[in-house]
Amino acid sequence: MSARSILKVNHISKYYSGVKALDDVSFEIQEGEMHALCGENGAGKSTLIKILTGAIRPTSGNFEFDGATYTEMNPGKAMEAGIRAIYQEFTLVPYLSVADNLFFGREPVKGIIRDRKKAEEETRKLCESIGISIDPKAKVESLGIAQQQIVEILKAVSNKAKFFIMDEPTAPLTVNETETFFKIIRQLKENGATIIFISHRLEEVFELCDRVTVFCDGKFVVTKDVKDVDRKQLISYMVGRELADTYPEGDMASEENILEVKGLTNSKLKDVSFYLKKGEVLGFGGLVGAGRTEMARALFGADPVKKGELILKGKPYSPKNPSNALAHGIGLIPEDRKTQGLIMEMSVEGNTTISILKQMVTNHISLNKKKEHECSRKYIEELKIKTPSAGQLVKNLSGGNQQKVVLAKMMAADCDVLIFDEPTRGIDVGAKQEIYTLMREITSKGKSIIMISSDMPELIGMSDRIIVMSNGSVSGELNRGEFAQETILEYASSKV
Repeated sequence: MSARSILKVNHISKYYSGVKALDDVSFEIQEGEMHALCGENGAGKSTLIKILTGAIRPTSGNFEFDGATYTEMNPGKAMEAGIRAIYQEFTLVPYLSVADNLFFGREPVKGIIRDRKKAEEETRKLCESIGISIDPKAKVESLGIAQQQIVEILKAVSNKAKFFIMDEPTAPLTVNETETFFKIIRQLKENGATIIFISHRLEEVFELCDRVTVFCDGKFVVTKDVKDVDRKQLISYMVGRELADTYPEGDMASEENILEVKGLTNSKLKDVSFYLKKGEVLGFGGLVGAGRTEMARALFGADPVKKGELILKGKPYSPKNPSNALAHGIGLIPEDRKTQGLIMEMSVEGNTTISILKQMVTNHISLNKKKEHECSRKYIEELKIKTPSAGQLVKNLSGGNQQKVVLAKMMAADCDVLIFDEPTRGIDVGAKQEIYTLMREITSKGKSIIMISSDMPELIGMSDRIIVMSNGSVSGELNRGEFAQETILEYASSKV
């Protein structure tokens, strides 16, 4: 690895209305390395990215990039310098071809006519340079998520990028897609690129990165060679305290079945049957597209049921819609909290009480603001939601605290069964531990949890039993003593 520093961050601070998003941060990144940037949500990682790419200006300090010093940057200058950020949300135009996306706004021309053939040929060469094969004529919307992510990288390479900032790039990818993506970024590194890699999945940091820098509460904590730090040490640096490296244990579940599902069938599900005990965490494993989310939506009344029998607390249950499911005591914390679980422009208080608005109304006309405030304050304190006030817009909260607000909404509705769909996706390690503890506190009160998770350690660590799904059907069931990653994957890949 070259010892030359391509980036030097010098005493950068950024304040927002007195809040220190970054506080006197200094560190260096060496040319040609893959450098992890770790920290909890709110640690200052995103603020630094925005400063480096020119989206915002620092309050004080500067940075040196490739020999030039910048007290402020703008997006045009950043691209010209070779800095490019790649996010989990894509910036591609779906109805245009791969080649059109790569050369959008700077199309090669022949005379006064756009030279489509040259654009496609240049795209092929770029694909070859990082060892992949994608049809330059294919429309982006026809590609898989991993291929779209690769097109984002190609777009940056075609713009002469040499310094890549990858912010949670694997969050939307499946296990197989992630492996493909890893090959591409390793090839980029071999071709001389420098990469800042941001991920809440610490196993990716240890697999891919040369060095790691940790932020905590807007401050620089440490830079270490990855080989010189273990997972427990890294988490301790990130959260500023020791965290238990195990999943919290729950009480023994009751033998009483709170929910029985018999032959649940619709357009995506085929004869799904299982039971849920009072006070247990029932995990659902399987590959993406196995039918786990569709099962959750059917139980929550969001998708229709063609046939099958549902028995809730000993009585027939047939949810007409999500409101009806909530009225029966079944709640869903969805995978996509921002679009399905929350109203981002509404306050913490408004989101918490929206599921029980009827209880908040006085004389069938107006909201009882005192009652609404008491309810939201209760769950802010109980779930330790970090927010300046109950009136704070949820869009301004960290991912972990947004997830807690969705949970508060379901708890306010007094649900007996809570369905968590990917409960910690996109959440930092400290917030994950808090969510796990909350889940066990919920089951200790006799409530039951169905947990859908693609995170294998989480699935094995948090579940009391595991149901595995494949192709819309149940392919296996495991009790705690039978948990093994190989067994779960074998069931998940079986053809039912």
